[in-house]
Amino acid sequence: MNRSIKKVVVLGAGIMGSRIALHFANIGVEVLLLDMVPKEPNDAEKAKGLDTTHPAVRNRIVGELFQAAVKASPSPIYSQKSLSRVKLGNFDDDMPKIATYDWIIEVVVERLDIKKMIYEKVEKFRKAGTLVTSNTSGIPIHLMAEGRSEDFQKYFCGTHFFNPPRYLRLLEIIPTDKTDKSVLDFLMHYGDLYLGKTTVLCKDSPAFIANRLGIYAMVQTIRVAEEMGLTVEEVDKLTSTVVGRPKSGTFRLSDVVGLDTTVNVCNNLINVLETDESKDAFILPPTMAKLMENKWLGDKTGQGFYKKSKDAAGKTLILALDLKSFEYKPSEKVKFATLESTKSIDDLKKRFSVLLAGKDKAGEFYRKTFADGFRYATNRIPEISDELYRIDAAICAGFGWQMGMFETWDAIGVRPMIKIMEDLNLKPAAWVYEMLESGNETFYKVESGKRKYYDIPSKSYKVIPGTESFIILDNLRQTNVIWKNAGSTIFDLGDGIAGIEFHSKMNTFGAEVVEGLNKAYGIAEKDFRGLVVGNDSNEAFSAGANLALLFMFAIEQEYDEINMMIAQFQQLMMRARYSSVPVVTAAHSLALGGGCELNLHADRVVAHAETYMGLVELGVGLIPAGGGTKEMALRCSDAYKTGDPELNILQNAFMNIAQAKVSTSAQEAFDMGYLKTDKDRIVLNRSRLIAEAKEEAIKLAEEGYTQPKQRTDIKVQGKAGIALFKAGITGMLMGKYITEHDAKIADKLAYVISGGDLSYPQLVTEQYLLDLEREAFLSLCGEKKTMERMQGLLSGGKPPRN
Repeated sequence: MNRSIKKVVVLGAGIMGSRIALHFANIGVEVLLLDMVPKEPNDAEKAKGLDTTHPAVRNRIVGELFQAAVKASPSPIYSQKSLSRVKLGNFDDDMPKIATYDWIIEVVVERLDIKKMIYEKVEKFRKAGTLVTSNTSGIPIHLMAEGRSEDFQKYFCGTHFFNPPRYLRLLEIIPTDKTDKSVLDFLMHYGDLYLGKTTVLCKDSPAFIANRLGIYAMVQTIRVAEEMGLTVEEVDKLTSTVVGRPKSGTFRLSDVVGLDTTVNVCNNLINVLETDESKDAFILPPTMAKLMENKWLGDKTGQGFYKKSKDAAGKTLILALDLKSFEYKPSEKVKFATLESTKSIDDLKKRFSVLLAGKDKAGEFYRKTFADGFRYATNRIPEISDELYRIDAAICAGFGWQMGMFETWDAIGVRPMIKIMEDLNLKPAAWVYEMLESGNETFYKVESGKRKYYDIPSKSYKVIPGTESFIILDNLRQTNVIWKNAGSTIFDLGDGIAGIEFHSKMNTFGAEVVEGLNKAYGIAEKDFRGLVVGNDSNEAFSAGANLALLFMFAIEQEYDEINMMIAQFQQLMMRARYSSVPVVTAAHSLALGGGCELNLHADRVVAHAETYMGLVELGVGLIPAGGGTKEMALRCSDAYKTGDPELNILQNAFMNIAQAKVSTSAQEAFDMGYLKTDKDRIVLNRSRLIAEAKEEAIKLAEEGYTQPKQRTDIKVQGKAGIALFKAGITGMLMGKYITEHDAKIADKLAYVISGGDLSYPQLVTEQYLLDLEREAFLSLCGEKKTMERMQGLLSGGKPPRN
């Protein structure tokens, strides 16, 4: 059947239910969120004379849970507009409404009897053919379906979102043997395309894939830490960004998630596992058991592996738990020779073999934990998955790892890692040896630009299903590179479209990136019909200009060099707008300063939903001068035609820049004017971003793209705008909300965005505004306090508020 999702019911408004509801609202779906009716009114309701018949009382639980979710940090919503799509209700009064909804998602407490009671109600009102899914993280899916009608069972399965649903990309799809295949196909496709998820088809095995392996790795890490006498801080350093995992590490992550959550999974697994040779590994290590006994569960109880305190001066201190004495002590810096040896290795794949070769405790820790984790993963095939790529996909998307277990193993080398495993008496499953004996040396390989995985039954390599339409730049490095230097690579993306990737630190604009982007424009204009600017980085689209060179010129008072550098950078940005072929950017994560300016000038921006975009130069004592201030003045000029008060429109743009405000999502970037509703668009699935940007470039080319002409019709406000901003700046300064230097920078911004000291509003050219930008920027580079701010940032701290 053809199926579309316009309306979703979420049953259960707790931490997961309310956030799942809000994520559906984020993508434009109408949501009905239901929860229990209170047994009696609370004291405040009694004081008002209300009883359980009053709607305010009946919907109190769902209302309170929903408001708690809305206020949560990080925010579960793309923008405030999402909230209007959620309606609240309760199980008793509003269950009949589910008859008109397309998908019913159950997210109630993890008790089979309660879930079955909810399904009993659902079956009374559900329309035949309607999807019903459960967000359970551990209860077998087939047990929940028992006793239900044939139609219910046909359209029922597990859909396990990971918390927080907006940010973590994993969606595990778990069928029973009675789930219709069309349901699975639909959910795999819908989760990928519309919810932005890595959808992983799982077997109905205990804890499914991600939690089974992730919780195992966490518990065993704690056990090894106990055995080796490592500190909490040491383990978190060893298990964080250095190995491509979230910076929280193991213990801090436990505090955030809640130790009780991990312990519940462990206890459930101990009770239900039958064929797992490592079942006893889920018995709690002494550290976890004692924390549970003390009810030190993490953030929710105020202490866990870490605890916040204050010193005599009232300054916040982070205390770490001593795993031997079980007392808290000030958190300490961690140093290992092995970690020091990898500081210059930016490529994560090249880092692993160095880490495992370490002669200190760090190297020993990695050998023990990696060998055990890899062994366990090989033995879970085919129990939890027939294919190894599903294991990697689940662990990466569910726990935020950059590389999965088998990918990491490939990076180390399959044979060298087996030697380490054998030395530790942790041999992998027989199928790994059979893979090597059949002449296959890796778990993955790239052929003809497509990444393939080793298929165990056929002993051959197959394309990972669902990735055929993705463009992963790593897969093109052997065959499709046109040109490269130290900071950038230009690719042939196929179909007449070129692509450029930055790979400097945080993808900032240094000399090599500037050279590469200019080269890309030239190559695209000569031999292609469009250009895509994007990358597969997990860190940033681009965090802006490389401040180090600018700071050096400023210290040496090389103002001619700075002037030339800014003029060239302006032209680099303008070329994105005025190239003879369409230029499309694939924005994601951080797009700050110059990274934002490049998007402002592109013909199209295809932005991932999690794009944090802003002109942040004021934070380091400067104003946007890569065309950013000019572009916002231009966009204000175009917006004046809507009939809104012109100075109000200009003030909104000014405040976004003056406050160095960064969008909290791509949707908010639209609201702030950094993305344009008439041309730019949002993509939910990060893996599809470059492919979608390429399609946009093709579309522009085939629509008959013609090279634009520079604008000469930008309306600026002149003295009227400057006066408005000057009054506000003076008030902020007198109220001591800003410093004198803040005021000086804001004055410069006001002057430029208003078009200079003009007697009345009039039309100016883009070049006129670019010249004003450059002059203001240059003058601020000569300010001692601006240089102090730049130095503060470059030294790894925060710019001082001087």
